[in-house]
Amino acid sequence: MDVLGIDFGGSGIKGFPINAETGEALAERYRIATPNPATPKAVAKKIAELTAHFQWKGPVGCGFPAAVKAGVVRTAANIDKEWIGKDAAALFSEATGCPFKVLNDADAAGLAELTFGAGKNRQGVVILITVGTGLGTVVFNDGHLLPNTEFGHVEYKGDIAERYASDAVRKRDELKWKEWAARFDEYLCYLTKLFYPDLFIIGGGISKKMDKFSEYLKVNVPVVPAELKNNAGIVGAALAAANL
Repeated sequence: MDVLGIDFGGSGIKGFPINAETGEALAERYRIATPNPATPKAVAKKIAELTAHFQWKGPVGCGFPAAVKAGVVRTAANIDKEWIGKDAAALFSEATGCPFKVLNDADAAGLAELTFGAGKNRQGVVILITVGTGLGTVVFNDGHLLPNTEFGHVEYKGDIAERYASDAVRKRDELKWKEWAARFDEYLCYLTKLFYPDLFIIGGGISKKMDKFSEYLKVNVPVVPAELKNNAGIVGAALAAANL
């Protein structure tokens, strides 16, 4: 089955259609800048532009940077507060005429990696962390998803973790890779004390730059890049919508 996957991120809304059986991309990725402010009306307009680009009329999955339950947005840490309580799936369906499945963006990336990527056939506790504007997290135990975890928002050093160790912080504070890696390693060690994972998978845009910081990570758990790199969220969102 062919499904359009979309990843709604802090800086860009991007997507492409995939074959849900194989994970194969069926077209080149298309990207639109995320509107500022990213209000529901403004984002729905951009989602409609993206589906129109592919002349898409079938099912669509969208990874969303918030906790999402039954298509309804429950949090808004890095998006406009107007989203809280909005039925994003219904809003996007109305804007595009397509059936929509909306889920947490990290959960989407995790589904892709567990199906086609670095977590395939892995048992035990697997934690995927999408590193970008914030720190998105997804947890699987023996292949079963615990949805809507927000471990980037755990209290850490008097604030929340993503304000200490995200890629946005690295850029904002102009940290060298070694300096930022020390912070990220602290965060991984903290999660290890809480959950005793068997594997960390690093997703998001920074997954393409593992060679710049992996040597500085000392956590006593294997840390690997997402094999689908920054496309994991798109592929996973499409997978989630395959049964629509």
